Amino acid sequence: MIIDSHIHLDDKRYDEDLDEVLNRAREGGVKRFIIPGADPSTLERAVEIAEKYSDVYFAVGVHPYDMGSFEDLVFDKYVSHEKCVAIGECGLDYFRLEGSDEEKDAEKRRQKEVFIAQIELAKKYQKPLIIHIRDASRDSKELLLKHNAGEVGGVLHCYNADEELLSLANNGFYFGIGGVLTFKNAKKLVNVLPKIPYEKLIIETDGPYLTPVPHRGERNEPLYTTFVAQKMSELLDIPLKNIKNTTTANALKLFHIS
Repeated sequence: MIIDSHIHLDDKRYDEDLDEVLNRAREGGVKRFIIPGADPSTLERAVEIAEKYSDVYFAVGVHPYDMGSFEDLVFDKYVSHEKCVAIGECGLDYFRLEGSDEEKDAEKRRQKEVFIAQIELAKKYQKPLIIHIRDASRDSKELLLKHNAGEVGGVLHCYNADEELLSLANNGFYFGIGGVLTFKNAKKLVNVLPKIPYEKLIIETDGPYLTPVPHRGERNEPLYTTFVAQKMSELLDIPLKNIKNTTTANALKLFHIS
């Protein structure tokens, strides 16, 4: 059994064949699916999917790129839903910062404010965090520790292989590993993987993005977590069955799924 801990099933690219996508995954051993809340405009679709399928769950949150929508998102409406298992994906992303230094600093401040607000919501509702970090490791770690996010823990989605973040394993955080692990240019992640505590690894796709080898260039889907698990097995020299069992147990524990 595998859990796809981060799959954007609410993306329009799954609209026409969602049943087939999920059935292929189930037949391949993927038994749970978690839709992160990234864009509030598709959140109702995520809820609709989670209500339709017993093995699909969702999270509520605002991605740094969509933080303009944060004030309009009524968290109370969604977080009490029985299928809501996390807050996020939220975090910091400095990759696309543009403009003058002053404008970039203002953007960073606003991202931090929205991230902190979601950390506080996670603690209020006792839900783990799904955390997006890009080109912002130091600031992200500082905020997570300063605001005691370890009270609820969470996952560093699409873990960026920054060793500075490894110590967060001691604060209740897990590391989401996806298709990037199979890329030829993933040397940094390949080297860091053995340093991540085994009991803190979980698997994800981030579909429809970051499709693993041998399907690069195609739409990603939950079935392809099997390629991630296989690569982890090879790199860690751990039987594939153990990889599947442990990452599944880790995800069930983090998201409080039975």
